[in-house]
Amino acid sequence: MEKVLVSACLLGAKVRYHGGDARSEHPVLRRWQQEGRLVAVCPERDGGLPTPRPPAEIVGDEGGRGVLKTIALVRTREGADVTNAFVHGAEDALAAVRAQHIRVAVLKDGSPSCGTTFTYDGTFTGARRAAPGVTAALLEQHGIRVFNESQIDAAEAAVLSIEGSEGRLEGSKEHT
Repeated sequence: MEKVLVSACLLGAKVRYHGGDARSEHPVLRRWQQEGRLVAVCPERDGGLPTPRPPAEIVGDEGGRGVLKTIALVRTREGADVTNAFVHGAEDALAAVRAQHIRVAVLKDGSPSCGTTFTYDGTFTGARRAAPGVTAALLEQHGIRVFNESQIDAAEAAVLSIEGSEGRLEGSKEHT
């Protein structure tokens, strides 16, 4: 059974910066949870930040990719540099992926950690940019297929494709 990494907030864990969650009621996510497929992470909490915590945004070019290249930072509205916590949390998520042989992740879009299609631009004005968060960028660099909460059907298709291709490989090995 293919495991799937998931942002804990999507499962209802109250780990977001404001102390709330972003629970998704998507039936595929619920089924995966019942099947024991999900490995939940919160990179910000796992990186050592408290809940609740001041909101943070990526300042600089390339979003999370820029943070990993050390050309961007993650800062709170007050200017505190929380980059190390975000990088540490991303590394913890990657360690979970490696330990569980995970190839698909469903992450919370917009987050400076988990954003897949967008993050906020560092001005704290609500302006978005098409750039991944730190964890999403690190996972993508390591070949993990990353989806967000509005792409769960596509994530399911990826999981089914992985399981189907492995089943075909196993079947062909048995006949040789």
